Amino acid sequence: MKLFFVVAFLAVAAAVPSSYKPEYTPSYPASNYPAPKYPAPAYPAPAYPTPSYNKDNKYVDITITSQSDERNLDGSSQWSYAQSDYTTREESQVQKKMQGVTYDSYGKESYGEVLGNTNKGSSYWVSPEGQKFTLTWTADDAGFQPKGDHLPVPPVHEYELPVAPVHIPFNGKGYKIY
Repeated sequence: MKLFFVVAFLAVAAAVPSSYKPEYTPSYPASNYPAPKYPAPAYPAPAYPTPSYNKDNKYVDITITSQSDERNLDGSSQWSYAQSDYTTREESQVQKKMQGVTYDSYGKESYGEVLGNTNKGSSYWVSPEGQKFTLTWTADDAGFQPKGDHLPVPPVHEYELPVAPVHIPFNGKGYKIY
């Protein structure tokens, strides 16, 4: 019965003519403003020369010669690329459970097991002077550890650090306090 009333109401609403007239368009009077006259520029337009390339630069057109990108469902990935100027880079990443600090939605800090990434990679490139560089790195829970012959090395101390003298206190009666 309710369905009958709904159908009847929709039929009557569809049969009633609409008073909406979409053909109304507002009319505005045309403007009588004169076209603006801009003054001629006081200086000539600059003439730029066509770009020229250094003929001694042997790496003008560097292109990618190989590229790979692999993403796995377990969160691990590896990617690499090589360019026509012999620059290469490769990196791999694995998800690992580590001990670390976590924060809940209220900002409370707790120490526990967290998921983190361990990355390993290497890069090779040749400088404009012709020097060859190789950089390898590992980034894990021990931090970022880069290795390369071009990286600075911390100085090695070959002397012994001075040791502070040991003071053994006595109580007022001449006995050592341990």
